[in-house]
Amino acid sequence: MHGKHVVLIEDEPNIAEAIRFILARVGARVTHLATGADAVAVLAAEPPDVLVLDLMLPDRSGLDILADLRAEPALAALPVLMLTARGQSRDREAAERAGANAFLAKPFANSDLLSAMRALTMGGT
Repeated sequence: MHGKHVVLIEDEPNIAEAIRFILARVGARVTHLATGADAVAVLAAEPPDVLVLDLMLPDRSGLDILADLRAEPALAALPVLMLTARGQSRDREAAERAGANAFLAKPFANSDLLSAMRALTMGGT
């Protein structure tokens, strides 16, 4: 993960800080957005290596943001790790249909986050 740029869209401050800390420890640069309002514009301005996207945000659904990304040619192939609430298989299925590359149920273990992130960045994207 060293040198990788990760954009994190997560409205829960404690979860956002935990993810930022975990990823920073392995050398990733993390840009955090607390809402999805400007997500597509921010991602288009400086496309990251990976997007960590919460499914449930206060202003826009993670699914809506993901659909916008997949419709944007410059961002269509961006690897997306979708954060979902534990046990919400319906949400996970909807995110998969929308184009999420990987999923992580909250709460999660640090090792699970790092494994998912490494899998998404192995292709050098």
